[in-house]
Amino acid sequence: MMRLALTTAAAAAAAVFATTPAPPQAPAPAAPLSYVALGDSYSAASFVRPWNTDGCGRSELDYPHQAARRLKLELTDVTCSAAEVRAGLLGPQSELKGPPSVPPPGGWAAKPAQITAVTAATDLVTVGAGGNSVGFSEIVETCVKRGLASFGTGTPCTDHYARGRGAAGLDARFSALEADFTALLKEIRTRAPRAGVAVVGYPAVVDEAAGCGWGSWHQLGTVAKGDMPWLDGLERRLNALLREQARRSGAAYVDTYTSSTGHGVCAGAEQRWMYGIKDSLTGPGEQSDPPSELCRSIPARGEACTVLHPNLRGATHQADRVTETLTALGADRT
Repeated sequence: MMRLALTTAAAAAAAVFATTPAPPQAPAPAAPLSYVALGDSYSAASFVRPWNTDGCGRSELDYPHQAARRLKLELTDVTCSAAEVRAGLLGPQSELKGPPSVPPPGGWAAKPAQITAVTAATDLVTVGAGGNSVGFSEIVETCVKRGLASFGTGTPCTDHYARGRGAAGLDARFSALEADFTALLKEIRTRAPRAGVAVVGYPAVVDEAAGCGWGSWHQLGTVAKGDMPWLDGLERRLNALLREQARRSGAAYVDTYTSSTGHGVCAGAEQRWMYGIKDSLTGPGEQSDPPSELCRSIPARGEACTVLHPNLRGATHQADRVTETLTALGADRT
């Protein structure tokens, strides 16, 4: 009789446990979103330590890395110094400028087209390029030479590019960039139709001439002050093209210019987010860039010929704006 009672009790208990729902299982953590960063030296934060040494000069503190860490994204960063939209993003890139600025014996190995990093599995894409396509560094070099020849007087660079023989060539470069950027954004949509895409504009370089001294290589060297408004206008023209390209393709536009005004190369040392032509490096560590022969010939103290790129403050400012935009595109979904 006792055995029967125990058996009956055990059966009743088993029935109770069998009908008790199991505790809810915690949802599996979502896989991180895939983020691909395409771009040139302004996106790669060239000359901000620490950087890679394959000729692209890509910094571990560029805006793609900073934004990816903040938002816990899975990053593929293929940004590269000297990249153009056509030769670099859409096609292979053979011309590399570092840092390191002095290439190894035999030169740098060519890089595959950055666009190949974008796939159907990509969730987010940023594109920051166009300055090399319009020849910004060559234009600055021309302005330096013409400003030196005029002893800083007048507007020799403006005369050449806005009213002289350089005007037609510059207009042709802008037209080519417009066509190339249209093709680039179309290719991104084809490869990653569900990805959120953001076009990243350029930060203020010389939004005001106040504070710049002629012959200061920590700033614009021998560029004539009278030419600085034209250089600023050139950058705003480039940003306007990028903004319009983003609008036409349905991509977001990241405006880094407006929020960086007052922090260009002519700003005071603590307010400057931009390297001058020859400057001291920023970023942690002791990494250096042995100067080229041309860089050594520039009569100024400075660790490297940084040639008007964002410093660490500038790269962090870019990361702030990009993080905001990627968040709006759904990067913080959990």
